[in-house]
Amino acid sequence: MNYQDFFRSALDQLRDDGNYREFAELERHRGAFPAAICHNGPGEVTIWCSNDYLGMGQHPDVLAAMHNALDRTGAGAGGTRNISGTTHDHVQLEAELADLHGKEAALLFTSGYVSNWATLRTLGARIPGLTILSDALNHASMIEGIRHSKAARRIWKHNDLADLEAKLAALPLNAPKLIAFESVYSMDGDIAPIAEICDLADRYNAMTYLDEVHAVGLYGPRGGGIAERDGLMDRLTVIEGTLGKAFGVMGGYIAASAELCDFIRSFASGFIFTTALPPAVAAGATAAVRHLKSSTTERTAHQARVAEVRARLDAIGLPHIDNPSHIIPVMVGDPVKCKFISDTLLRDHGIYIQPINYPTVPKGTERLRITPSPVHSAADVDTLVSALETLWTQCQLARRPIAAQ
Repeated sequence: MNYQDFFRSALDQLRDDGNYREFAELERHRGAFPAAICHNGPGEVTIWCSNDYLGMGQHPDVLAAMHNALDRTGAGAGGTRNISGTTHDHVQLEAELADLHGKEAALLFTSGYVSNWATLRTLGARIPGLTILSDALNHASMIEGIRHSKAARRIWKHNDLADLEAKLAALPLNAPKLIAFESVYSMDGDIAPIAEICDLADRYNAMTYLDEVHAVGLYGPRGGGIAERDGLMDRLTVIEGTLGKAFGVMGGYIAASAELCDFIRSFASGFIFTTALPPAVAAGATAAVRHLKSSTTERTAHQARVAEVRARLDAIGLPHIDNPSHIIPVMVGDPVKCKFISDTLLRDHGIYIQPINYPTVPKGTERLRITPSPVHSAADVDTLVSALETLWTQCQLARRPIAAQ
């Protein structure tokens, strides 16, 4: 076998299908996000697709905490948490996260992907006879963890309570069960019916596992997510979140009972055998969590900017998925045109929005995933909307009917 030919052929097929991904080499401007330099592109750009939803990666409190920790402790954690890598900064952060979600404990991981993979894999592998009921649109990290656990699994139709109940009812009442789902789904921006899922979990004796990665920091009085906003945190067995989106740093975590967190800490290979986050990263995340627990300024401004962008897109008839979250998927429906629009936005307008194509979303649903932030200006919005309108006309893409003013 000619291995290089195989690799080359596979990549060529991606290019032919319009699904080949190219990285823009970005350098964000400290204190000026969403401004950045694109080193392999036009130079100055405005980022419109970041998951740093609130700009906390540039917040003075976060930067100061990281500088302080770096000067105080040095660069790395020194090893895995089990050997030499549990630091005071990790312990402080876990306490803040447990408090954020109203749980007895929290456990820190190196990423949201790892926290999902390691926790679901460990629960599935270690609880005898467990069946995991997984929403059809769960994140790849959840799917991989469930698969590798080798536990019995049932996939239920996305946000479909009737299908979930039918699958629960088909299992013995006393058999162990876990319902795994997300709050805000990242590609369509829809939100799960958490209360109703908890009702079914109570009725059929199931645990619940809620991924809040696209909600923590953004919803609820203190940024605890959709479950906090809706007063449901106490009804969930495990709440999983990330520090790499609204909190602006990196890392993942779970919040749950002390026993469950200790169980995962003691048995999860994805926790045991990996080097801990640098203390400076943990300190920055702690500062972000603390700030957003007490400040609603960022969340209020964020929601206002999201509403403004939606209204401006409606005014020119650009099709986007209506949802109750902060994610605005502008639907193109063609991989080649989606990449063309993304490339042209970057090259001609200094706007960075990565195209979202297969396999991240199903074929025929290609989109631009726009994430407005409170640090985007009114001028930024004007530039974005004007550029999109020009390119929509150029690509002869369908528009929505424009409502009468």
